[in-house]
Amino acid sequence: MMKSMTGFGRCEFSEEKRKISIEIKSVNHRYLEVGMKMPKKLNVFESRMREVIKKYAGRGKIDIFVSFEDTTENQVALKYNANIAAEYMQIFKQMSDQFALPNEISIAALSRYPEVITMEDAGVDEEALWHFIEHALNQACEQFVETRIREGENLKNDLLQKLDHMVELVAFIEKRSPEIMQEYRGKLENKVAELLGDTTIDEGRIATEVVIYADKICVDEETVRLKSHIEHAKKCLNGDGSVGRKLDFIAQEMNREANTILSKANDIEISDVAIELKTEIEKVREQIQNIE
Repeated sequence: MMKSMTGFGRCEFSEEKRKISIEIKSVNHRYLEVGMKMPKKLNVFESRMREVIKKYAGRGKIDIFVSFEDTTENQVALKYNANIAAEYMQIFKQMSDQFALPNEISIAALSRYPEVITMEDAGVDEEALWHFIEHALNQACEQFVETRIREGENLKNDLLQKLDHMVELVAFIEKRSPEIMQEYRGKLENKVAELLGDTTIDEGRIATEVVIYADKICVDEETVRLKSHIEHAKKCLNGDGSVGRKLDFIAQEMNREANTILSKANDIEISDVAIELKTEIEKVREQIQNIE
């Protein structure tokens, strides 16, 4: 199923004394680029979170915002660093001996020196915490994908309409091209008759001139290739997986054929239709940039 690269997903999940909120937003991008903003204590899970995202998206600039609350008791613990305290006491003793001053350091005073007593996060079961985060992340990703699919369906319908209109334009060019030949032959015969008067017109020469003219303005190959590209694009739109890059390439090929038709056009009606065709192709290319 076709997906847009624009999407949004959100999940709030709480369990016991933990609460997490995850928001996912994405916009167009040539490749998959994931940015994360989350509490520092969750950074250890960043690589795992990226692997989860890759299961849900192949392209796009994706931003993930995570807020996390943990009111579990004993989140932090005091740690006594005995070695550092001993070093302080050794220095105090040296200073006392050197300056012949009493060493009046107290336990309370010693405890206030840097790194003697520190606060550290209490031990956390990382796997349990990851399962908690993963559950919320998967929920947000599923909602994120749903919005991408809905937007993708709208893009698909719009593109199919544009491609159908392009088929009509190509059909007009194919119908109009033979008429140009007949009109050119008629004009050529009238001009020759006007110049030669009653002299017999050389039909062979007239036919040769018409063939030369037809060769210059013939767009049969271009219209055949253009119809083939349009059908290929429709198949891609109705297929599965990431088709954005493929469709972009097809649109480039369609534009190339339209340019050739316009350059060969020696008729105002075909020129107008070719310009409209190029306009529709450009609209298609713009829409394709939104497809994963």
